[in-house]
Amino acid sequence: MFDLTSFISTISVVLWPIKWIIELLLVGFHTGLTAIGMDPAAGITWILAILGLVIVVRSALIPVFVRQIKSQRRMLEIAPQIKKIQDKYKGKKDQYSREAMSRETMALYKNTGTNPLSSCLPLLLQMPVFLSLTATLNGAQHDLPGVGLLNKELASQFGHATFFGLAKLNASLSTAHNNVWVWVIGVGMIILMSATQFITQLQIMSKNQTPEMKASPTYRQQRILLYILPFIFVFSGFSFPLGVMFYWVFGNLWTMGQQFIVIRNLPTPGSDAALAREARMARRRQRRPQVATEGAAGIGGFSIVEEPKKVTTQRQQPVGKNRAKKSGNKK
Repeated sequence: MFDLTSFISTISVVLWPIKWIIELLLVGFHTGLTAIGMDPAAGITWILAILGLVIVVRSALIPVFVRQIKSQRRMLEIAPQIKKIQDKYKGKKDQYSREAMSRETMALYKNTGTNPLSSCLPLLLQMPVFLSLTATLNGAQHDLPGVGLLNKELASQFGHATFFGLAKLNASLSTAHNNVWVWVIGVGMIILMSATQFITQLQIMSKNQTPEMKASPTYRQQRILLYILPFIFVFSGFSFPLGVMFYWVFGNLWTMGQQFIVIRNLPTPGSDAALAREARMARRRQRRPQVATEGAAGIGGFSIVEEPKKVTTQRQQPVGKNRAKKSGNKK
C-alpha cells in the first residue's frame, strides 16, 4: 500500500543536497545585494536573488542544452527512417513483429547516437530545483530554517517578503483566498510562462527544420505538442508559489534567448535559419571591399587613391676613353 508520509520523507532525503546548494546560492546573492544597499527584507531583493539562482543553474545546464539541440536535430533527421521501419511492420500485431520493430528502432538510435529522452533532460534536471525551491519557500512560510545557510532570520525574511507589498512570494493561486493581487500576478506569470514556452518551441519548428523534417510524422507530433505544452503551465502554475513562478519565467526567458542564439549561429543545414545565415554571411562578404574603400575616403566622401610614384632613372651617358682617364687622374 502506498505510504505518502514515507514517500515525502524519501524525497526530502534525496533533495537535501540540492536544497543545500539552492540555499547557498540564494543566501549568497541575497548577501551581495544587501551589501550594495538593498533592503534585506524586500521582495525585490529576494526576486533578484532568485534571478541569480537561475543564471547559475542555467549556465551549468548549457552543455545539456547543446546535447538536447543536437539530439532533437538527429531525431528529426532520422524520422523518415523510423517511418520506414513502422511501415515495414504496419498491421503486424504478433509478438515477434513488435520485438523486431523495437530492435530495429533501438539499433537505429544506437547507430545514429540518438536518445529520444535527451529532449526532456534539461526539464528533468530542473525538476529537483523546482521542488527544492518550493520546499524552501513552504518552510520559510512557517519561519522554519533551511538545511544550509538559510537560518531562521533569513527564512522569516524570505517567507514574508512581498512583491512590491502586493503579494507574498510564498503565496500561490491555490492558497490566495481573497487576495486579488496574488491572482493578478499569478495569472500574469502563467501567461508569461506559456508565451515564452510557445515562442521557444515555435522558433525551432518554423526556422530550424528542413522541408524533409517538416514532412515527417515526428514534426506533426511536435506541432501538436506546441499547442498542448503551454496548458501544462496553467495547471502546474495553480499550485506553485509566486517565488517558483519567478524562477520559471526567468528560466523560460533564458531558454528563449539561448535558443535564438543557437538557431542564428548553428542552424540545421538546409533549414530556413541556415539559408538566412548564408544570406547574412554573403552580405557581410560583399560589404568588406566597400568598407575598405570608405576607410580611405577623403574630404567630401571621395576616396583618395594615390597613384603609384614613377621611379625615374637618369640615363647614364656613355663616357669616352679619354674622359674616363681624366676623371681617373682627378681622383
